[in-house]
Amino acid sequence: MLDILCVGHASFDVTMTAPHHPGADEKMRADALTLGGGGPAANAAVQVARLGGRAGFCGYLGNDIFGEAHLAELATEGVDTSLIVRGSAPTPVSQILAKPDGARSLVNFKADTPWLPATALTPNRVEALKPRVLLFDGHEPLLSDPLCQWAKKQGVATVLDAGSVHKGTHMLAGAVDYLVASEKFACAWCETDDPEKALPQLAKLAPVVAITRGARGTLWSRHGEQGCTPAFIVHAVDSTGAGDAFHGAFSLAVARSMGWQETLRFASAAGALACTRLGARTAQPDAEQVGALLDHGS
Repeated sequence: MLDILCVGHASFDVTMTAPHHPGADEKMRADALTLGGGGPAANAAVQVARLGGRAGFCGYLGNDIFGEAHLAELATEGVDTSLIVRGSAPTPVSQILAKPDGARSLVNFKADTPWLPATALTPNRVEALKPRVLLFDGHEPLLSDPLCQWAKKQGVATVLDAGSVHKGTHMLAGAVDYLVASEKFACAWCETDDPEKALPQLAKLAPVVAITRGARGTLWSRHGEQGCTPAFIVHAVDSTGAGDAFHGAFSLAVARSMGWQETLRFASAAGALACTRLGARTAQPDAEQVGALLDHGS
């Protein structure tokens, strides 16, 4: 039985730190380098596992060195990899540049790697794993739509990591139980630069909505109530993967039937700690670290 099945994107990340964003024709030296698996859904699965949950990942990895490395990493982390589809198309690769203030730039190479078709996975294979929650990042829209419909019929909770507006998030935003959106998604979807104005509009799509705003905390709407949960104060080194950590922890809290404020603080702690080290996967905290921040953080 799985607590969370994460459905969506997997990549291989090459992350470097630099003193500033390079200008045109500028050559510069990186201060540090990390290599490892990435992608919103894959990162969320690892975060769930590090927090003591039972996680699975469903998505695509190519039969190349990046796919082999990522598959081995997921298995080492204890993530169920039985629903990963392999193929001859390349594994997506992301080049990430992190700056001293914790901000980052990202370029993703996907080549002609296609979306997985709806037939890539039958509901019976998912049902065999008995997931309590399905977490989607929207990057496998053809597969995610039928799985979301299956989950609704089975009474399995669904969460959407809505990082930006694209085909998958557009398709799933009004279909999931929990719409957890970035500020970027919220403002783009609602055509506003104010996430507070976007919140009531998104609340018409899903019964529970959370809008993550980094250091400014999380706006939320739940069954007619609204509020804001403050962020934890940390020294940010690299924000890559912070949202993935938040979504993984949030989904695990849903699977564990935590209280609403406890869920938001649990997810916020994981997201904050993910900013304190270089790299997305390497920075994801474990249960002890999250517990310590919850006990002593502010």
